[in-house]
Amino acid sequence: MAASIRRSIPHVVMLAYVVVILVPFLFVLLSSFKENNTEIALHPFGLPKSWEFGNYKEAWIKAKINVYFFNSLYLALTSAVAGVLLSAMTAYALTRMRFNRASSWIYQFVLIGMLIPGNVLFIAQYLLVQKLGILDTHWSLFLPYTAGALPFSVLLICAFMRAIPFELEEAAVVDGMGVFRMFFRIILPLTVPALVTVFIVNFLGNWNEYLLSFFFISKDALRTLPSGMVQFRDAFQLNYALVCTGIVFSVLPVLVMYAFLQRKIIEGLTAGSIKG
Repeated sequence: MAASIRRSIPHVVMLAYVVVILVPFLFVLLSSFKENNTEIALHPFGLPKSWEFGNYKEAWIKAKINVYFFNSLYLALTSAVAGVLLSAMTAYALTRMRFNRASSWIYQFVLIGMLIPGNVLFIAQYLLVQKLGILDTHWSLFLPYTAGALPFSVLLICAFMRAIPFELEEAAVVDGMGVFRMFFRIILPLTVPALVTVFIVNFLGNWNEYLLSFFFISKDALRTLPSGMVQFRDAFQLNYALVCTGIVFSVLPVLVMYAFLQRKIIEGLTAGSIKG
């Protein structure tokens, strides 16, 4: 009896944690369909008297959520793809090519980036972006997003690539393959689980990033969803239903991606850690 109780404790703790996470989202989701603030205040977790789907249309078009949404989608996708490609090339050079001691030093230098909190680099990034003349453009976010994802991405992909037998490359060299063909036709396909994991993690990180997008972008037409939500909240702060609708738009894509791709994330992380 005591053993079964001990085994059930972790499940109870995890269930409580899930409830704590889901309750605020349930409140926001239900409130987004309600008619006015009074209904939200009197029945915070009750079902709406009438389901106001028009809130979503109003927030999407009138409040420019569509603009912020597609800006975030564009930047999150392009920087995640660029980060994956650059990380894979770097990992290939560090694990499959030989620079004697230099490769080890370069690898350690790249990993140092994981030890530096992103906020510490904010002033330096701002000054650099300003001097490059790309402030208030999407380039000011694309470059930091791509570069900031490199340390973790290189670490994970390196761990995966080290497990690939060198005999495959030796056979490819005998067949007359060059370095680029070998990378794109042999190494890259074998590294797909790690690449998918890195892409998902980088995409979600870029999608949720707020600090840089708020300070580097001042044009409303270029804002991403996290920084645009601040403007949205200020404009509709007396309409809680619309504010909750905007929150749903910002959270729902992340929840959907985790729901369908969480197994890929776990597989990539586990395979990389075991093979490394």
